[in-house]
Formats: sequence, C-alpha cells, structure tokens
Amino acid sequence: MIKMCIVCIAAGLASGVGVGFVGMSAATVLSPMLIAFLGCPWYEAVGIGLMADVPAAAIAARTYKKHGYVDLKNGRFMLAAVLVMVIIGSYLSQYMPDTEMGLFSVVMTLFMGAKFVLQPGGSDSRRSFLREGQRGKILSLLAGAYIGLYCGFVGLGGGLMMLFVLNVILGYELKMAVGTSVFVMTFTAFIGAVSHFAFGDVTGYIIPMIICTVVTFICSAVSSSIANRISAERAHRITGVVLLILGAIMIVAEWENVVSTFYIVMKMLGA
Repeated sequence: MIKMCIVCIAAGLASGVGVGFVGMSAATVLSPMLIAFLGCPWYEAVGIGLMADVPAAAIAARTYKKHGYVDLKNGRFMLAAVLVMVIIGSYLSQYMPDTEMGLFSVVMTLFMGAKFVLQPGGSDSRRSFLREGQRGKILSLLAGAYIGLYCGFVGLGGGLMMLFVLNVILGYELKMAVGTSVFVMTFTAFIGAVSHFAFGDVTGYIIPMIICTVVTFICSAVSSSIANRISAERAHRITGVVLLILGAIMIVAEWENVVSTFYIVMKMLGA
C-alpha cells in the first residue's frame, strides 16, 4: 500500500508538471511507471493515464485560454481531424510493435528537451504565414490527421506530438503551442479513456487511478499557472529541463523495451 502510494504520487507529480508546462499527455509518463513499478497491465495502465489526462489537460487549457494562449481558430480543425484519425490509428495499432512506439516517444521527448534548452529563443516567426487563412486550416487538418494516427497507434493523448508539430513545424510560440495542445488533448484523452474503460477492467486499480488523477490535476493546475506568469525564454528553458527529466524517467520505466528495440534497430542496420 505504501509502495503504491509513493509510485502513484511520484507518477502524478511528474505527469502533472509535464501536462502543465509541456502539454505532454500524462499517460506518456504515468502509464510506464504503473507498469514498471506496480505490475499494472498495459491496457489498464494507459486507461488510468488517459483518465488522469482529462481533468489535468482541461484545467491547463483553461489557464492558457485565460492568458490568450489557445488558437481556437485553427485548433478546432485540428481537433476534428484528430478525432477521426485516432479511430483509424487505433485499428492499425495492432500491426505496430509496442516497443518501437515506446522508443519513439522517448526519443521525441529527449529531442524536444534538448531543443528548448539549447535554443530558448522562441518560435520561428518566418513560419507564421503557415497558420494564416485557408493555408492554416488545411495544415491544421493535415497536422491533426497525423497526430490522430499517432494517438491511435500509441494509445496516448498525443500532447507531445502536438507540441512538436505546432512549435517546430508550424512555428507556434511555445505557450500558444502548449495551450492549443492541451485544449485538443482534453478531448482525445476523454475518448481514449472511455474506450479503455469500456473494453478493459480497472476495478482492481481504482485507488491508484484516484491518487494519480488527483495529484496530476493539482500539479497541472500549479504548473500551467506558473508557466503563464514567466518570460518566454525562461519557459523554454524550464520546459526543456522538464522534458529531459521526463525522458530519463521514461528510459528507466521502459528500460527493457528501449534496449531491445535499440538492439533490433542496430541489427537491421548491420552494426
């Protein structure tokens, strides 16, 4: 019981900070920790992570929206595409090895963390034209379709992938990217949580789910509030550090999968 509480609180703390500062899906960190340290089945662990995602992303989205950092104009088109493609991605996910997707999430987390630490200057304003007019709507639909497929493949809320697309590809300022990401993720996580609870059995994990959800919600509320009160450069650096720490946690939690996948990739390359 003590071990369960410690693991759930630690997972909730890490996940809440990730949601509030980075817009990362809580399930990205929370689920691997429940699997690694509590022996929770994969499907149920993802369901618990997505359940914790919903209120945490909602409160973060509300905070970012209050400060004007949610792009509702293009975000709604992205949301529509995500909701459609996540269903297709869920069907196709049966053909995708879990270890490869787990390694992809780790690499993406570390890449984004290093980017924000080494280049804290903000977004590239030269790409702002990509978000304007009809072009912005079309690119939002395409980005949403890609993110939806990713969410369906991995079974997570897709917050980190949305951050990557919005900030790195479309040139959104970090806070706007995070705010729009958590806005969309609120809905994707809700759909994912409902499906996992409908087809899975989490009756034996009610207490861990409650602890994780409450702690994640509180930490997300505090983190998102802090993120909106500091300068953009400081937000970039803190976000980078948070991502690097979360990436390290993910490596520890999924060490066997990371090593096995790395071995397979190196073998394919003939190394």
